Amino acid sequence: MNEPVSPNTIAGASDAPLSSVEKFLRDTSLFLAPDSAIMNNHGLEPRTALEEACIAKESDPRKLELVRERLLSGVNESFEMLENMGAAPGAKWGDCVSAVYTAAGDLSLASTGGVVIFCNLVQYPIKFVNKYWANEPTVGIREGDVFLVNDARYGQAHNTDQSMMMPVFWDGKLVAWAGATVHEGENGAVEPGGMPSAAEQIWDEGLKMPPFKVAENYQLRRDIVTFLQNSVREPKLQFADMKVKLYVCRRIEQRIHEAIREYGVEAIVAALRTNLEDTDAEVRRRLSEWPDGTMSHAWWTDGTLRENVQIKINLKLTKKGDTLIFDYRGSSPEFANRSNNSLDITVKGMLAQLFLTFVWPDIPRNQGVLSPMEFIFDTPSILKPSFQTPNAQSMMSVFTAWSIAQVCVMKFIHQVPTKYTRVVAPWFNMINTFLFGGITQHGEMVGNVCADINGMGGGALADRDGQHSCAPIFATMSDLGEQEFIEEELPFLQLVSKKLMQDNQGFGRNRGGMGYQMILAMRDSEAFGFMLTAIGSKFPNVPGLFGGYGCPTYPLSRISGVDVFEVMKTNPGAFRYTIAELMNEQPLEGAVYSTHPMFIRYDFARRGELYMIAQGTGGGYGDPIDRDPQAVIEDIEEGLISADVAWRVYRVVYDKESLVVDAGATEKARAELRRERIAKSKPFDAFCKDFVKAKPGAKVPYYGSWDDPAMVYAGSPEKIRPAGQANPPIMLPHPLEAKIAALQAKLDACEAEKAKRG
Repeated sequence: MNEPVSPNTIAGASDAPLSSVEKFLRDTSLFLAPDSAIMNNHGLEPRTALEEACIAKESDPRKLELVRERLLSGVNESFEMLENMGAAPGAKWGDCVSAVYTAAGDLSLASTGGVVIFCNLVQYPIKFVNKYWANEPTVGIREGDVFLVNDARYGQAHNTDQSMMMPVFWDGKLVAWAGATVHEGENGAVEPGGMPSAAEQIWDEGLKMPPFKVAENYQLRRDIVTFLQNSVREPKLQFADMKVKLYVCRRIEQRIHEAIREYGVEAIVAALRTNLEDTDAEVRRRLSEWPDGTMSHAWWTDGTLRENVQIKINLKLTKKGDTLIFDYRGSSPEFANRSNNSLDITVKGMLAQLFLTFVWPDIPRNQGVLSPMEFIFDTPSILKPSFQTPNAQSMMSVFTAWSIAQVCVMKFIHQVPTKYTRVVAPWFNMINTFLFGGITQHGEMVGNVCADINGMGGGALADRDGQHSCAPIFATMSDLGEQEFIEEELPFLQLVSKKLMQDNQGFGRNRGGMGYQMILAMRDSEAFGFMLTAIGSKFPNVPGLFGGYGCPTYPLSRISGVDVFEVMKTNPGAFRYTIAELMNEQPLEGAVYSTHPMFIRYDFARRGELYMIAQGTGGGYGDPIDRDPQAVIEDIEEGLISADVAWRVYRVVYDKESLVVDAGATEKARAELRRERIAKSKPFDAFCKDFVKAKPGAKVPYYGSWDDPAMVYAGSPEKIRPAGQANPPIMLPHPLEAKIAALQAKLDACEAEKAKRG
């Protein structure tokens, strides 16, 4: 039972013996980097001989459906274990997932809750293990072995996630893989919390674990565990969650073995394979109902998390027959020393989430959903960067790539005569929350991220408003965590926690769901700090749809030079419970009030100073002046919008005391606004002549294509190059060095003026 598995027992492995050349190359490889044949294939592996034999013997769809449901119930049970036992904050909130894979490594069954992209990417490290470790005499694959991975370049979203994979055997044959993934947070990076925006090279990003064996005979190797604990700021968390993921994989293995005893191994292997093929076939059938054609959309991110720049993400989505082609060419070049690059597999994994939750939530959660889809990227680019470029903050680019894909997909769905999916405007897509790190009130070192990341506002739908602070785009079934529980563990309080922020909505005929505000302050620690890693302070993160408005921009507001806890003791009436009141009224005497972009490097906080941000909101749907006036009044009654927005955006006239709509005056005001719009309008060619420029301006550094996707700009109107060109690399100066240089220039100018005046 403990002999290493041979190639013939791995589904998907070649039965042909290695040639002498292949064996020589394998044995003399200096470094096993990610395999391009594995990493570039998001489709399904061919059927193996074992799968063919099992399907030939067990093909009754009713029995196979029973097996699928049986296995899925076991996966869902294991997911609940992961949530309830996990030590990382991400596990407690549902930023985790468990899954079953075929022996070849294809994702066949994912838990109903959790993050689809996590498990969708684990196919890559499993296939790496199958290809490189099965025949490696120093490694091998045996029953009771367990493998761990976190390096995004081998198959993860980013390095803060850790995935455990365990082979499942029956009668000495590998029949499946069990997997569990958790957003662990802390990973020993240059900044605490696992997502370092300050990373300028891959070695700043903390642990870089390719798929490697961490347990044998179902026992974690303590030497490896100790090494990993020694590499991170939270050794307790690292060890605890390795054990939890191991128990979860063992529970999945147990449920697979029970199903085999009841239904036979052939039924299990056949069910895992046909689940993929059925999904592939059904997705192709549904795509065939869409009209053939092309939708294009582009959007821009407003920073690298180190400086303000304009970064273009470009998409041309083509539907032809039963195939979708995502063409992201023309997007920004890669950044050699910034962490906002995103791997192409991350883009694909996020798009699996789009289809499995926002488009076809009834489709089984497996990678068959992507099989009918093709992807085109400039290589290298910000969405398919070089191996040496950092990617810890891939969300800054991949979330924008997801949003423009959502816009294009919804436009296709809008054209389908019979709709089985609601058209929804862009969901909010950015991680507006705090990362933290330092010494807790209990004397323990921590570093992680707040659960408010999971409170993203929902986009408006064609037939109703969006949902307030509902769920993140990557995990529609997740949680925000209990504030009291967080305060027991960590030395800060959210003095205002999850209070909807007035006027924070995507305006439209149907509005987007509201985002909430949060105001926090640190106490009870001499060494604890915060950082923010979000974009959207200068340029909105998501657009609206069909005339709806996108979300607002979001700054960080700070009040320093004051201890709010002392204020609450001595003068509690001075405190205000909204960001707008605190910043506009400035009621705390002697305090310093300031606003900043939503990206700040980790720094120590002082007791009682206030950090204030808002979670984002989904886009609006349709023209705001088509909104039902009574719906506007209901938003006023609930405090969601102000009188200014009711008039300026929605053009609703009403009695300020009774809140009764003046229907006639409202219609007259809206008709007048339409006439004003028409008066300002001009023919399209004339508009383009006045509005369209030959190239980007010089005021803000610009990255990406302008009119020709084959040519991209690299920071200025003078720097244009063919897309995919890596040299010279884009190297941005360290912000501190840039600041010093600017101050030095001012000093030199003063000295020159002084010398001129004698």
